[in-house]
Amino acid sequence: MAFSSKSDSKSGGPSELVPRILISADRSSSGKTTVSMGIMAVLKDAGYTVQPFKVALDYIDPEYHTAITGRRSRNLDGYLMNPDEIIDVFSHACTSFEKDGKGADIAIIEGVRGLFEGLDAFSDIGSTAQISKILKCPVILVINAKSMTRSCAALVSGFSTFDPDVNLAGVILNNIGSKRHAEKAVAAIESATKIPVIGVVYRDPNMGFSMRELGLIPIPEGRKCHFGFMDKMSKIKENIAKDVNMDRLVEIAKTAGSISSKSVLFENGNENGNENKDENKSEKQVAGNTFAYRPRIGIACDEAFNFYYPDNIDLLISAGARIVPFSPLADAQIPEVDALYIGGGTPEIFAARLSDNKSMRASIKSASDSGMPIFGESAGMNYLSRSITIKSNTGCDNHFEMVGAFKARTVYGSGKRIVTYTNGVFEKDTPIGKSGENFLAHEFHHSVLEDLPKNTDFAISITRGVGISGKKDGIMVNNTIGTYVHYHGVSYKQFAKNFVQSARLYHESKNSNL
Repeated sequence: MAFSSKSDSKSGGPSELVPRILISADRSSSGKTTVSMGIMAVLKDAGYTVQPFKVALDYIDPEYHTAITGRRSRNLDGYLMNPDEIIDVFSHACTSFEKDGKGADIAIIEGVRGLFEGLDAFSDIGSTAQISKILKCPVILVINAKSMTRSCAALVSGFSTFDPDVNLAGVILNNIGSKRHAEKAVAAIESATKIPVIGVVYRDPNMGFSMRELGLIPIPEGRKCHFGFMDKMSKIKENIAKDVNMDRLVEIAKTAGSISSKSVLFENGNENGNENKDENKSEKQVAGNTFAYRPRIGIACDEAFNFYYPDNIDLLISAGARIVPFSPLADAQIPEVDALYIGGGTPEIFAARLSDNKSMRASIKSASDSGMPIFGESAGMNYLSRSITIKSNTGCDNHFEMVGAFKARTVYGSGKRIVTYTNGVFEKDTPIGKSGENFLAHEFHHSVLEDLPKNTDFAISITRGVGISGKKDGIMVNNTIGTYVHYHGVSYKQFAKNFVQSARLYHESKNSNL
């Protein structure tokens, strides 16, 4: 159906007034990710500056959002963040100019699992519904309508009355088989519930992206390694533009209530989306008229390592860091930096190339031996281990040498898959956390560490979650820490300050010895 292009040339506005809509579903695998991406793409093509979000802690879906909209997708999590922090993340993202030099015209929030699924069975904590209420955001419910007509009305009726504070404002039917199928389902829903069906998306096998253990194939890998990867997005956009009433969707987004940001989490952060805008300035005013050295933190960014929360990067900059991207796959050695952040990703897919880059591995090992602060976050820790073994169903396992900062071996293919919230406490000082500091975070991996030395130095005790071994996490060697814990800097606020200060102290120590 035809969609009116955005005619107002003015972009951006007060974050509390930005039109916003939340795309949810009755359950996982209903198609909300595909529908959300299509809506973002259609809006972008129509001239809107679209700010994307993802409910809960996830890296891969937001990468798709970012590729589609040109703006970094942010995560909103009601277990890890309080309401003020959620509003602050929303406000910061919508008002940030990013690379497009504009504030957002509209925000599209992709939910997680079913609308009401959260931490437990008795509250909405951690759910999509909780985020909709905090942001006063209308919800569009995506239903996988395969083999259903009147039952769709029962679903919508139940979802619309379960929590009166959730504004269920519209429905999109997905996986529709025929025009007759659509007519019956729409008539049933609208006659029984008075909630409008704003879209009917017909069944199309060409709209599906490839999946693996932890979800969609990450965008950096997909773009370079999978033929026809981005053609899928064109097909999704074409179908959503044809099958969803986008004018109605935008009107619903404009009914979102006013919210107010109270926090100053990003007060000195990345206002313009240009991470290195002050690259030539080596000092930062941190208190009154005093200035502190702005340490350079190298961040591993390529097809193998790309799971980072944008807010973590912004908070590192806010704390005084200068960000220096590098590639463990393509670069010969690490850049001139004061610390390294090797984040999550899929090193098992690129294990041979990572292993073959011996000069990079040697430079990281040398930096670790010298006491440089290094944080290996999940996949980053695996890369810092002695080796990566990829188990095969045939019994012919593949082994690849890695950095060797840690003596343990990483094993993929053990059948163990961990996706959970994680709570813990630092038992000793580390580059990212200090003794006694508690955190809420998450784990997201399908590897295990084996052959841990008996004298392994663990810095973290896990009170909820799994960790590396026996509720312990945070392997420490020199000033290098490896964890299966993924931190979000809005939830664990000490992360950015601790890491930047560790890098600053290392720089000062290194220079004092010259």
